[in-house]
Amino acid sequence: MKCKTLLLCVTLAFPTFLLGQRLETLTQKHGVSFRGIATHNNEVWVSGTSGTIGKSIDGGMQWTWLTPAGYETFDFRDIAVFSDKEALVMSAGSPAVILRTEDGGTSWNEVYRDGRPEAFLDGMDFNGRQGFVVGDPTTEGTFQLLQTNDKGKTWKDVTDFMFLIADDGEVAFAASGTSIRYLHRNVWLGTGGTTANVFRRNEKERRVDKLPCPMLQGGSSRGIFSLDFWSDKVGIAVGGDYMDDRIKENTILLTSDGGKNWQSPENEGSGFKSCVRYIDRNTVVATGTSGTDISYNGGRVWEPLSAEGFHTLAVDKNKKRVFMAGSDGRISVFVMQTTPTKGK
Repeated sequence: MKCKTLLLCVTLAFPTFLLGQRLETLTQKHGVSFRGIATHNNEVWVSGTSGTIGKSIDGGMQWTWLTPAGYETFDFRDIAVFSDKEALVMSAGSPAVILRTEDGGTSWNEVYRDGRPEAFLDGMDFNGRQGFVVGDPTTEGTFQLLQTNDKGKTWKDVTDFMFLIADDGEVAFAASGTSIRYLHRNVWLGTGGTTANVFRRNEKERRVDKLPCPMLQGGSSRGIFSLDFWSDKVGIAVGGDYMDDRIKENTILLTSDGGKNWQSPENEGSGFKSCVRYIDRNTVVATGTSGTDISYNGGRVWEPLSAEGFHTLAVDKNKKRVFMAGSDGRISVFVMQTTPTKGK
């Protein structure tokens, strides 16, 4: 679903880090809004409006800006990186396209296109070579789902086989590309709009469960905007109302039974969040236009990390750096100073 404002994610809650930690601005590309971000080794990639793709090979210090020819007006809402040569970008809106590079971004090939007026892709996620892209409900009332088994070289529309049936007015959000997660053996989808639910597709059992979630809902700007899972059972969902991002109630929810039941944390965060990520089992970071918060005990207690908010975030391979990207081309990093201790 189209969204104009969203932000970033980070994690902390106990004094296990050095005092004085803060976000460090890496670069800013004015006039561009970034909603896609991915890391690979020491590389950081971002994607956004005006067909803009950014790439850094030195941990965000220096950047190369790329715009695939013929896609200068496209809004690239998500990006995935497989190696220093291979990456994918996904656009929102119609026509919906997925582009792939095999030479580090020098050239891009279109590997998927949907020109239907109702086409609107929201996010993608991968587990090794296999991945999924989710899109808003089609005219048949089912969330669109695309599948690949070769790192995005080819795609198959599996909408009719996944049975992700939407309620009237139920949508997914393209705020950060993280309303879909493919982890372990499950494909997870968080939704919003008139109602908020979590779909859980077990790839081994070929089973779909639609699980109600008490996230703030009941309007086109409300619902689940991002989710993450540490295990098949333990997970977190964030969101709220991006049109009223200071509403705090029911914007962060936790599950310990695979989404069957959801609990509120012990304290509320700063408001609307568009992205959340586990750094480890206890450390979680969440960001959005309301600001960036962190928890050190699995999301039960939250502390403000920064009043600055972003649309999306990604954690590096070593779990030491959290990269964030957002409006007006802002890209920042949060560097862990010590290894987080286990929350109690």
